[in-house]
Amino acid sequence: MRDFDSAFLSSLLLLYDSFEDHGISLVYVGKFNHTITKVFTALTSEDIENLNEAPKVQRTLHHSMIEILQNMTKHSNNMFQDINFGKGLFMLGRKNDAYHIITANVVDNHQEEELRNTIDELNACTPAELKAMYKKQLREGKISGKGGAGLGLIDITRKTGNPLDYMFFPADDNKKYFVLKVKVDSALKEG
Repeated sequence: MRDFDSAFLSSLLLLYDSFEDHGISLVYVGKFNHTITKVFTALTSEDIENLNEAPKVQRTLHHSMIEILQNMTKHSNNMFQDINFGKGLFMLGRKNDAYHIITANVVDNHQEEELRNTIDELNACTPAELKAMYKKQLREGKISGKGGAGLGLIDITRKTGNPLDYMFFPADDNKKYFVLKVKVDSALKEG
């Protein structure tokens, strides 16, 4: 233990206790790409199968994770020029009969208003409005320069039946940390 500084170890143990208190079981900081998405979904699928979660819960959690991780890969502003991956934070946990997927990545300041408006609009929609919005986006949506059609957040909100929770924190003068939390209830019913 000579290589560890005691202040670092103390901070690490406090962080571990905090993760335990909040039900966080998976934490990853680094690059996001297709391989990382496959690893996380495989790990999570095995864990929730062992917990005997309902098939709808398994499908919703799996789908939400894929959508979120693809967004992290495509839309993080920490993208490297020649390699298709973004950087950020991903956490997964289960507490109070729900799974929580939490991500954080850096976005430009000018993206904050658009993200806020989009998420607030989705959170205000009824299930029927979300379904109509999804169908309209499928018919009329244009593929962005980063490869997205704008369906991910709509679909996550639709399938989880829960509002998206988010926050922005200053990163520097030009960028913000965008934190997104998705809740998947473990009591989702088939149908």
